[in-house]
Amino acid sequence: MTFRRAFSIVVLAGIVVSYNACSGGFSEITPQSISTNTGSDVPSGTNVMAVTVGACGVNGYINEPCVSVTICQPGTNNCQTIPNILLDTGSYGLRIFSSLVSVPLTQISTAQGPLYTCAQFADGSSDWGPVKTADVVLGGLRASNVPIEVINSSAPSAAAIPSTCPSPDDSPATAGFNGILGVGLFDVDCNSSNCPASAGLYFTCTSSSCSASAASAAQQITNPVALLPTDNNGVILQLPSVATGGSAGISGQMVIGIGTRSNNTVSPSAVTYFPADQNGDFITMLNGQSMKSSFIDSGSNGFFFPQPTGLTACASNSNANGFYCPASTMNYSATQQGATGTTTKVIGFSIINATAFVNSGESVSPALGGTFTGVFDWGLPFFLGRNVYVGIDGKASNLGSGPYWAY
Repeated sequence: MTFRRAFSIVVLAGIVVSYNACSGGFSEITPQSISTNTGSDVPSGTNVMAVTVGACGVNGYINEPCVSVTICQPGTNNCQTIPNILLDTGSYGLRIFSSLVSVPLTQISTAQGPLYTCAQFADGSSDWGPVKTADVVLGGLRASNVPIEVINSSAPSAAAIPSTCPSPDDSPATAGFNGILGVGLFDVDCNSSNCPASAGLYFTCTSSSCSASAASAAQQITNPVALLPTDNNGVILQLPSVATGGSAGISGQMVIGIGTRSNNTVSPSAVTYFPADQNGDFITMLNGQSMKSSFIDSGSNGFFFPQPTGLTACASNSNANGFYCPASTMNYSATQQGATGTTTKVIGFSIINATAFVNSGESVSPALGGTFTGVFDWGLPFFLGRNVYVGIDGKASNLGSGPYWAY
């Protein structure tokens, strides 16, 4: 398992789409059948983006939700559309590999020099690159002058990257995606209007060295949804349900805005509203354990939680290391509670044998789970068959003020 908590991305290293034993590398599968949201309930409009899961390409892995994003030279129609961008409700902002960027973008600098950023993952890897501004088009909506990360593990030179940013991803093939679109609960990635140098997220660099730097809100990697002129208070992720046995691939949509137009309006009585804390977390109770740092994250490809008695972990030398491998399907229920303790809901979920699922050849599972100490990460399987509302901090909707989750 590769676990990337900085973005709340969890990637099962062996659960990529298929393994080529001859070449020793991972390759894509061609989906045999795609389950799709169909019918009159599927929204349309300029605030709707198509989402695919299980057919993302770029060495894509199981339970990986992807979208296409258009970036433009600021203030111009010089634009390009980049596919296979990981859709992540657990992070904030757009990050794209530099090898894919062909339009000129403006470097952001401080008085000390050009600004760079490092996003670290719990597996020891990271993303590194300069902070630049782009106009970002989501569906048919354009956000202007958005600070984004242009991922480049050799900028300004490999020697200049600080040791506190270890093993940066060097290509889409290494990462499993062309970039990350973070549409989570906050508008900036430091979750502070003035990110201090001590946070270790931003740096100013010369050709040979980099120093930790503070970054204002206007300089930080920013959730582009928050910078849209309209529909900027959150998103709704809508994915179809999947049988326990899995699917080769599914398609759904992300609707931008909550209660801002007819295709994203919902009655508060139709959903459960969970306020989140300043870290975007709420409470999950499972097997007598209360986990206050729990979160809902489309960028994680399974349910991740402390190992219960009787639930077998996969072998450490298997391609599902870090995931659960019960002999038969295990069923559980957990209680979710808002950060303020005002809302509770019981959620049932299942866990299947991860190794068996890898061998099945399918790419989408509602029942993959893995180990995570002291925290419950409600990953991509939680989104299957639900409309999940992600309310941005400080922005109001008819459901309430962000940060919140609702479904």
